[in-house]
Amino acid sequence: MAKTGTTTQGLRTAIERSGYYPALVAEAVEAAVGGEQIASYVVHQETTFDANEVRRHVTVLVLTAHRFIVSHTDEQNADTSSPTPYATTSTESVKLDRISSVVVSRVVANPESYTPGSLPREVVLTIGWGAVSRIDLEPAACGDPNCEADHGYTGSSTADDLSLRVSEAGDGPDTVRQTLAFAQALSEATAATAAPAAAPASPVTGR
Repeated sequence: MAKTGTTTQGLRTAIERSGYYPALVAEAVEAAVGGEQIASYVVHQETTFDANEVRRHVTVLVLTAHRFIVSHTDEQNADTSSPTPYATTSTESVKLDRISSVVVSRVVANPESYTPGSLPREVVLTIGWGAVSRIDLEPAACGDPNCEADHGYTGSSTADDLSLRVSEAGDGPDTVRQTLAFAQALSEATAATAAPAAAPASPVTGR
């Protein structure tokens, strides 16, 4: 783990390198982190095209010893609510023991010749902590292909609070590598939080 000063400076440098309202983003993230030590981070900028408009969005993920912090910043063009362009920044702080799942999906090219340690072409990091749940329903059926009875519905509930997709082509190998490192650090931190405490030793009775 890097020292606090080095990691904090690295985070600020990454935010400034994104070029997306760095003063605004850095202030919001640093206020959420407070005085905690930063264990890992990811800064990801995404550009989308909406009709004739170009919009940018930046996501910052930060892991501390006790919390997972996610920050989103969006820019908006002038509209009926504002005569000038504006940006919205939000931060959410989640205790590590609330995180229920960390899913890492990797896409690799030519899997038959894959070499361990090679960088994936694409990585999707999905993190769930119960704030948002998605329910997928479909008609239930029995094993009889001729049965026409109504069996109701069946489905599954999935925690899908955050999904971050990065690619080597679009974001560069460093961002892919850092996303994988962040996912590993977060998985290890949540596993350590979930580990049961050791049972206290039995008192000596002298018998």
